[in-house]
Amino acid sequence: MSEIATSGRAIDTLLEKVLCMNILSSDYFKELYKMKTFHEVVDEIYNQVDHVEPWMTGNCRGPSTAFCLLYKFFTMKLTVKQMYNLLKHPDSPYIRAIGFLYLRYLGDPKTLWSWFEPYVKDDEEFSPGSNGRKTTMGLYVRDLLLGQYYFDTLFPRIPVPIMRLITTNLERMKLPTKHSGVTGESSRHGSDDTARRPPSVKAALSVSFGQRAPHRASTRDSSPVRRTLPIRERTDGDDLRDSSPSKRRSRSHEGPDRDRERGRDRERDRDQGEGEG
Repeated sequence: MSEIATSGRAIDTLLEKVLCMNILSSDYFKELYKMKTFHEVVDEIYNQVDHVEPWMTGNCRGPSTAFCLLYKFFTMKLTVKQMYNLLKHPDSPYIRAIGFLYLRYLGDPKTLWSWFEPYVKDDEEFSPGSNGRKTTMGLYVRDLLLGQYYFDTLFPRIPVPIMRLITTNLERMKLPTKHSGVTGESSRHGSDDTARRPPSVKAALSVSFGQRAPHRASTRDSSPVRRTLPIRERTDGDDLRDSSPSKRRSRSHEGPDRDRERGRDRERDRDQGEGEG
């Protein structure tokens, strides 16, 4: 049977770079090399996966079991028949959830609604996050479509015209068109899940956003807005108008003013010496 229509993007551009690098370098992912068949990976999901967040939780550091297995599926290029097998799997909601994640990351955006529509009211309950909070598969599926962020990582963007069509279809079905939060906050900032990121991941992301590493940054520096550096001051004594006022003031004290102050001090000392004589 035919392969699933994809976005055409390379696998390593679908996930955020730091997450992708951590998956590829993890010992667990390397162990998955020996798995050659679709059913072996499905069995591994059934036996090992208990949440579908991108990162491990608690004291552990690194990518989650679920996302290592998801990436394994990326490398196998699933067929339409295999995808139906995942989405309708009766044994574990996590097998189904990883199927939906595969489509959300790798699938052609134009095909997403036709894949997801039969499941937007699905009432099977499970806990997508590690916090044990239960939701329905239908709500989870809708959040995958409506959210740009997924447990503090980033999804590929759905083009605006396709997004409009999805929300129109949800409205027609009398379903909410706003992200519900069952897959984390709808923006990266303010998410409790940030605390579970490995420090190295936070540092790498801060660099990619033009920030300083978190352990060296003040609270003000945590903004994702790239900061404008002050224009370099001239060193040849020319016009300093392009530097900041505070810099100009501090430089002026270091130049002629400071020399004049030293001269006045010397004259004062000499006058005092003569008076004592």
